[in-house]
Amino acid sequence: MDNILENKEKTHLSELGEFGLINHLTKDVTIKNKTTVLGVGDDAAIIDAGASLQLVSTDLLVEGIHFDLHYSPLKHVGYKAIASNLSDIAAMNAKPEQVLVSIAVSSRFTVEAIDELYSGIRACCDKYGVDLVGGDTTSSVSGLFISITVLGYALKKKIVQRNNAKENDLICVTGDLGAAYMGLLVLEREKRVFLENPEVQPDLEGYSYILERQLKPEPRLDIIKKLDECGVIPTSMIDISDGLASEVLHICKSSKMGCLLYEKKLPIDTQTSETAMEFEILPSIAALNGGEDYELLFTIRQKDYEAIKDMTNISIIGYIKNNPRDCSLVTHDNRSLSLTAQGWDAFLKPEKKKNI
Repeated sequence: MDNILENKEKTHLSELGEFGLINHLTKDVTIKNKTTVLGVGDDAAIIDAGASLQLVSTDLLVEGIHFDLHYSPLKHVGYKAIASNLSDIAAMNAKPEQVLVSIAVSSRFTVEAIDELYSGIRACCDKYGVDLVGGDTTSSVSGLFISITVLGYALKKKIVQRNNAKENDLICVTGDLGAAYMGLLVLEREKRVFLENPEVQPDLEGYSYILERQLKPEPRLDIIKKLDECGVIPTSMIDISDGLASEVLHICKSSKMGCLLYEKKLPIDTQTSETAMEFEILPSIAALNGGEDYELLFTIRQKDYEAIKDMTNISIIGYIKNNPRDCSLVTHDNRSLSLTAQGWDAFLKPEKKKNI
């Protein structure tokens, strides 16, 4: 009998990539229940719960793929696992209220180690008022696996998806970009030094901000609250997990629109810029393609500009164009470049992963 896993004529996962695989697996999925408002295709599924809508999102985190325990404390891993999932609900303009956590662990982990993981999980849940309501545990033959499912809620009129950006809408982003990726590069550099010489202590002085952005990100639920208070409902929204360029292109593809971004408008922290230059990377490239910032990218109608123009932690970086084939970036020297996504992809072979 042929072993399908070894058949060399089959398509390798790396040929599709993460989003290509998702599209492949879900292309024939049909919705059977009228309570399912939205299935695959956004940051969360939408379920009709009567007066409000329920949002459901899930993530699977794998040791060695999504986190490295050489430099990621288990408490931070637990916190980040919850925070990144709460961000998906924020990206739908909704409030997260419950999470379920399932883990698979190998025999090298002790009860005390799992206690550390859950202390981070509880800390994030407590900070954002989210209830841990269930999950599952099982064994693993290698490493740690964490699966998070988050439930959120919002009124029907306030739900925001990716597919409603309109011509001349303003493109906005929260916080600053590229910091998490720079933090990752510093941690990876110090890991290599340690593995070569365990006697050498890691040199992390002067990198506190970018390290925190990598190890302990915060979902931007504060922005969702601010927008609600000023009566602004974005026309489209997504959270920045795979890099700004990738997320902008997701919105444009879903909305059948194009965009124009301005390099000089990208919000980049000074520590991020300085560290990028250390690694001989343009700060704007880190901001566009780094990922794991978990900031919010959203579009608003021009008439809402006055309501948000003085808000802290919101930058207007471009606008939506009525041409799906035209997604561009205007550089500092006024050149127009085609916007491409080079963010991280779990299914790419190591030699094909882009050096951004």
